[in-house]
This record gives sequence, C-alpha cells and structure tokens, in this order.
Amino acid sequence: MNISIVGRIIGKNLIIVFFSLLLSAVIAIIYSESIFPFIIPAFFALILSLSIKFSIKKSSELESIGTKEAYISVVSSWLILSLIGSVPYMISSSIPQFINAFFESVSGFTTTGSSILTDIEVLPKSILFWRSLTHWIGGIGIVLLVIVIMPTLQIGGYHLFVLESSLQDKIQPRIKAVGQRLLLIYLGLTFAEVVLLMLGKMNLFESVCHAFGTIATGGFSPKNDSIAGYSAYIQYVVMLFMFLSGTNFIVHYYVLKGKFKKVKVNEEFRFYLSVIGFIGLVISMVLIFSMHKPVEESFREAFFQVISIITCTGYATADYLQWPVFAWTLIFLSMFLGGSTGSTAGGIKMVRHLIVLKNFRKIIRKLLSPNAIILIRLNKNSINESNNHSILTFVVVYFQIFLVGSFLLILTGLDVKTSMGAVATSMAGIGPGIGTVGPVSNFAHLPVVSKAILTFLMLIGRLEIYTILALFSPSFWKK
Repeated sequence: MNISIVGRIIGKNLIIVFFSLLLSAVIAIIYSESIFPFIIPAFFALILSLSIKFSIKKSSELESIGTKEAYISVVSSWLILSLIGSVPYMISSSIPQFINAFFESVSGFTTTGSSILTDIEVLPKSILFWRSLTHWIGGIGIVLLVIVIMPTLQIGGYHLFVLESSLQDKIQPRIKAVGQRLLLIYLGLTFAEVVLLMLGKMNLFESVCHAFGTIATGGFSPKNDSIAGYSAYIQYVVMLFMFLSGTNFIVHYYVLKGKFKKVKVNEEFRFYLSVIGFIGLVISMVLIFSMHKPVEESFREAFFQVISIITCTGYATADYLQWPVFAWTLIFLSMFLGGSTGSTAGGIKMVRHLIVLKNFRKIIRKLLSPNAIILIRLNKNSINESNNHSILTFVVVYFQIFLVGSFLLILTGLDVKTSMGAVATSMAGIGPGIGTVGPVSNFAHLPVVSKAILTFLMLIGRLEIYTILALFSPSFWKK
C-alpha cells in the first residue's frame, strides 16, 4: 500500500476544511460572533496537513491510486473531516457533548441531515453556516468519488452504470479536467438556487444555507420548521433543485454538452422520473380523497415529501406521520429507493432497483422459455453474470445491515417503529424517519449507544457499504 498517496489525499482534504473553517470565521465576523470555534480547528487542520506533506515522500498523481489506497483515503478522509467538523460545535457550546457534536458533524459531511438539535434558531449564524457548509463539502466529495474515483478503479461495479464506456475512457487520463467540470455544474446549481430563492424573498443567508442543503441533498435548515414556513414558490424551487440534485451529474454534463439523445436513452433517469411521478401521484390522491385537502396543496405537499425522501434530502413541509397509514408507509418504503447513481443522493440507488426488476423479468421469461438466452441490458449494454451478481449482492447486504441495525437499536430500548425509521434514514442519508424521529422530531432523545450506532450507519451508507466493510476483511490487509 502506498501510504504517500493516502497522505496526500488526506492532506488536500484538510486544506479544503481549513479554508471552509476560515470562511465560517468570516461569517462570524460579519455577525459579530466569536471566531475561535473556527480558528482553532482551522489551525489544527493546517498544521496536520503541513505535517503530512513534509513527512511523506513525493508520490505520483491521483491517476495512479490503487484500490486499497482509495478505500483507506475515502474512509479516513470522512472520519477526520467529521472529527474536525465537530470541534466548532463544542467550542461554541452549541453542542457541548462530543457524541452529539460528532453525530451532527457526521450527519453534515455524509449529507444525512439527521440532527440532535432541539432549537436550531438560537444557534449563532456562523455555526448554522458551518453546519450547512459541511453538507456542501460532503456533497461535492461524494460526486467526485462516485463519478471519478470508483468507476476508474472499478470499485463496487460503478463502471457499469455511472458512465458509458466511451466517457469513462476519457476520464482516466483527464481526472482533474472532469472533476473541474463537475465542480462547475455543482457551483452552477448552487448559485442558481440561491438566486431563485432570493427572488422568493428569502434572505441571502437563508438562501445560501438552504442551497447548500439542497444541492448536497443534505437537509440541514437554519429554521426549526425546515421549509414549511416559506411560501409555495420557495417550496417549488427547493423541490426542483432536490430533483436535479438527485439526478446523475453525468446527465447534467450531457445537457450542457447538448447531447439530449444520451439523456433520453438513459434508463436510470427515466426510471427515476417514473418512480417519483407514480408515488407522488398516489400520495396526492390519498391527501385529496382521504384528508380532503385542496388539489394544489395536496400535489405540492405530496411531491415535496416524496422528492425529498427519494433524493435523500430530508427537507419537510409537512408531518407525513399525520397522514393516513398507507401514505406514510409508502414514504417509509421510499427511504430504500435512493436517487440516481452519480448524484449527491444516498440510498440503494435507482439503477440497482432497475437491475433487480430486470432480473425478475428474466426469471419470468426463463420460466416461459427455459432454453432462451436472455441478457440483462442497461442502456443497451449487456451486464455479465459476475457484475449482475455483485449488484444483487449489494442490495441483499444493504437490507441485512438494515435489519441488524434495527435489532441493535431495539436492544438499546427504542421501539420497533423508531428503530427501523432511524436506521433506514441514517443508512440512506435522508434525515427524518418515522416513530419518534419523524419530520417534526429529532434524535436528541436517543441513548448514546443508539447515536453511536446510527453515526456508523451514516458513514457506511454514505460510502456505499463495501468501502467500509472491506476494511474489516483480513484479506484487505494482506500483501
């Protein structure tokens, strides 16, 4: 294992955190708040980064990184960033206890959005800004990881469905160029949402914080009632950008290139649209006919919650636990869907569900025609049995971890409904769950052990399971 490459990657991530903390310190100055919660961890991040830089050998560029180095770098970076990210909360006394501060920090960087805060609006503006900024940093990190690093190294089968082979061939020698274009798309979406939110009379500070939370599909809001207190216009804007952020960023890349045919033939994108449309309409009908709400309000309320849950953003405009059982049960099941691969959304991802359905269809066709040779195709490209098996295994492992996590939370004293909701929302990186961790509640009341378990599940879910589980394999550490 090339420790030098791992060190260089961690060092660069520390520099990103250093400048992010300085930016938060500037916000503190603007609002006449203490800068020490940010200056102290920023100084530590800088010293640690410089120490790494001067203690390792010069190594080759990122293109030469191996699979083991990638796994170590990714997991180490998210852990270190989350640890440093918890310091401002503790120094400012916004969240004095370490486990709570670490929970909030991990929730931010993994773009989960679950919170232990009971009154968000009393916090200093600079802390609220830092809280939302951790989303934005984590969001761009996961896009680069999933679109550039994992497919290049063929980690977790990402080369199968994130990019077509022709584009993937171009990425290998041009990692930096592709990364820069993705960053520009990310910045463009953020800027566009800020402008549109301000046109809806949301102030600049809240617009930036909400844009950070939306584009990263994170869900942290500087308001106690999330998006519920804003106008219908604001809710539609947030809804639109949640949908765009849950879309594969390669689709955005094709749109900018004017390659609309590639967007049209993208099976995952069509499936993503269909699933959101179907579930949104079903719940809209439930709200209209069971709760007798106006048509527009039912449409907006249903689709906002559905898009928020499926894209794993977690913003809320309604308490869906007050809906009929059928409706909130459908919301709970939607927590296992996830957005598109190559987006900032978490969860299992649409493309894996699509491949599972293609396998069901293959089994049925095989029963009807036992001798037929039936290939599973995605975007007109066939998927071999080995890769197909890997994708199906991921889905099985995901649900196994969900069941084990739920059982562990039940052992800590939580009820079944809360346990399952907390685990589902943590693994998918959504934020609110069901039971006592619903959209109008938080995670503050959970036992310390439960918070520790959920923190681990946020990391394992965000980093696509295999990335962390591989570190627990003895064969990973063998030469």
